[in-house]
Amino acid sequence: MSQTYVFARNAPSAEYDRSLAWAALLLAGTGLVMVYSASIATAEASRYTGNNAGWYLARHGVYLGAAVAAAIAVFLAPVRFWQLAAPWLFAGCVVLLVLVLLPGIGREVNGARRWLDIPMASVQPSEAMKLAAVLYAADYTVRKHAVMKSFKKGLLPMLGVMLLVSWLLLREPDFGAFVVIAVTAFGILFLGGMNGRHFAALVGMLAVGFALLVLSSPYRMQRIFGFMDPWADAFGRGYQLSHSLIAFGRGEWLGVGLGASVEKLFYLPEAHTDFLLAVIAEELGFAGVALVIGCFIWIVARAFAIGRQATQHERHFAALAAQGIGIWLGFQALINMGVNMGLLPTKGLTLPLMSYGGSGLVVNFVALAILLRIDWENRQLTRGLNA
Repeated sequence: MSQTYVFARNAPSAEYDRSLAWAALLLAGTGLVMVYSASIATAEASRYTGNNAGWYLARHGVYLGAAVAAAIAVFLAPVRFWQLAAPWLFAGCVVLLVLVLLPGIGREVNGARRWLDIPMASVQPSEAMKLAAVLYAADYTVRKHAVMKSFKKGLLPMLGVMLLVSWLLLREPDFGAFVVIAVTAFGILFLGGMNGRHFAALVGMLAVGFALLVLSSPYRMQRIFGFMDPWADAFGRGYQLSHSLIAFGRGEWLGVGLGASVEKLFYLPEAHTDFLLAVIAEELGFAGVALVIGCFIWIVARAFAIGRQATQHERHFAALAAQGIGIWLGFQALINMGVNMGLLPTKGLTLPLMSYGGSGLVVNFVALAILLRIDWENRQLTRGLNA
């Protein structure tokens, strides 16, 4: 990882970071192919899709096109705009999180109320909040830099805001988004100069809070037990994980071949969303999984390298935003991969840039466009030009 970071930091200068863009596009392109492969059987058998095998492929292709268009538009906006807009974007996302809980406005699926229905699409506000939290935490840290060591003036206001967001997310409930947003936001505060003792106390408090949330929720307890020994109840609480592990085992080094997965044939639930990596492992083997992991490592390494370059130009908001995007995408990918491999309890988090879904894909591409813009402005300043 350290060698990758050094290489990423010293990547050749150009108008924009081509390696970062190509890594993201490679993940997205692979995701498009694998979403189709993972969803064919489900789509063919569903009346909801009209028994159309390419239903998920078509929708995901539209989402990907919209994501690329949004990224191009966002890349044209200067980073200063995002700094000024950060509090308003954050407030807007809080309003959306409130609206999604209101009967008649938010849509409930499988006992969770996480979606807002708008004409021709469904929007998941928690995905937008991930980006809004990154930008807001970066802006807050820059504005409060002089008092960041103070608990009362530095940490407490942000803690209060994040508790509000956490409460709204847990009302949906969306425990996965809550974990990602909390870790990302407080990671940015730590990088921005938070008092070390306050950070350690905060980590301890979050750990206790997570434990209490698990202990107070029967279905979360079932997931923990299923994670600890999925084979003890392979047809019950360990069903998803046991079939995910079977998929990994069948794939071996080079996989059984594209489209030849057995687990996606109604054995592995959510094969085209939460457990897409398991289908990749089965069809493309260790080689395919290693490629996906390598691309994510490169994106995270470049995000931190771009943040360091922004710091050298005294662009502190840009630096924290870049590193925050790296923490967010890397941490969410890590959780999804850990769940698929049986290293973490089952959690409903998609694989960034790859899993089926419109809101997540668009927000991921927008975040990467902001990261590329930060890098572009760094390069302009290095050349002595105005960003």
